[in-house]
Amino acid sequence: MAIAYDPQFIGTGNVDTAAGALMTSPSPSPVTLTQDELKKIAGYKAVEFVESGMVVGLGTGSTAKHAVDCIGELLQQGVLTNIVGIPTSIKTHEQALSLNIPLSDLETHPVIDLAIDGADEVDPEMNLVKGRGGSLLREKMIECVSKKFVVIVDESKLVDYIGGSGLAMPVEIVPFCWKFTAQMLQSLFKEADCVAKLRTLPEKQHPYVTDNGNYIIDLYFKKDIGDLKAAGGAILGIPGVVEHGLFLDMATTLIVAGKHGVTVKNKA
Repeated sequence: MAIAYDPQFIGTGNVDTAAGALMTSPSPSPVTLTQDELKKIAGYKAVEFVESGMVVGLGTGSTAKHAVDCIGELLQQGVLTNIVGIPTSIKTHEQALSLNIPLSDLETHPVIDLAIDGADEVDPEMNLVKGRGGSLLREKMIECVSKKFVVIVDESKLVDYIGGSGLAMPVEIVPFCWKFTAQMLQSLFKEADCVAKLRTLPEKQHPYVTDNGNYIIDLYFKKDIGDLKAAGGAILGIPGVVEHGLFLDMATTLIVAGKHGVTVKNKA
C-alpha cells in the first residue's frame, strides 16, 4: 500500500505559515489517497505562500477550489488578515463571496502579489495547458500580472510534452463563424494530426459558453506540436481567436501532490 499524506496533514516539513495552522499533526498517515484528496493537499500547501495583506489571484477548478476554501477558513480564524482576492471566474467569485473573502478587480489592483491555480497539463519546463474548466481568458489576464504564480496539481497532470495527455488544449473564440475558426485551427496543426472540436454541454448538445460569452474549441493532438511559443503566436494570429490555453513561462512555483507526498519545484 502506498504511503501518502492524510488530507488533514498537509505539511511536508517544518511549517510556520498560515496554512500550517490548519494542521493537527505533522505526521504522515499510511493511507491511499483519492485524486481529490491529493488535490486538497496541493491546494492547502499552496496557501502556505499567502501572507496577510496580499492581493491574491483566486484560481478556478477542482484543485484551486481547495486553496480558496483554505484561504476563507484562515481568514475566518484570523490567521490571515487584509487579504484581497481577484477571482478568475464567476464560479470562483461566488465561492469567495460565500467564504467572506474580500474581492476586487484588475482595475483597482493591476499588479497581484500571488496567484494560485491548477493546470490540466504541466511539462518538465513548467509550461502549462489550462482551460479545460473554461476560464482560460480570465485566468491568463490575472496570472500574467502576478508577481508569483503557484500552480497546484496532482501527479496525473504531469506530461512529457504539452499535448502528451491526449486531452484537450482549449482555445477561446468568438461565436461568429466558429466553424471557420475551428477549421483554421485544425489546419494550423495538421502535422500533429490535430482534431478541433467545439465544446458542447453534454446534457443539451448546445455550445459551451464562457463567462465572456465566447465558445471554446478543444484541440486534440496525436503528436508533439513543437515550438510552443510559435504555436501560441500562430493561434492568436487566426481571426476570431480570443485566447489559447498555453500558459508559457508563467508559473514560478509548482506544487505536485502524489502517492509519496508533496513536492515543490521553483522555476530556475
